[in-house]
This record gives sequence, C-alpha cells and structure tokens, in this order.
Amino acid sequence: MIKFFKNFRKDEAGAVTVDWVVLTAAVAALAGVVYSSIETGASDLTAKTSTFLSAQDPSL
Repeated sequence: MIKFFKNFRKDEAGAVTVDWVVLTAAVAALAGVVYSSIETGASDLTAKTSTFLSAQDPSL
C-alpha cells in the first residue's frame, strides 16, 4: 500500500489536466470581462444615438 502511494505521488499525468483547467477558467473570465466592457460601450452609444435622433426635426 505504501508503494502505491509513493508511485501515485510521483505520477504527474494529471498535472497537465489541472494546467488546462486553470487556463480555460482564465480565458472564460477574460471573455466575461471583455463582453461586459463591450456591452457597456454599446449601450452608451445606443443611448446617445437615440438622444441625438429624437432631437432632430424631420420637417426641415
């Protein structure tokens, strides 16, 4: 049983999986931040465009 634990501790096969999980989580978090930033900018632009268009007089 002790030999099993020693071999298990030396085995690094799962370390790559942990690296990929951490990397994938970081990419997903970054994508969420970018999406939030773009959404905020687009909402502001839409509001400013709406304000500008509502102030125009089409009869001129």
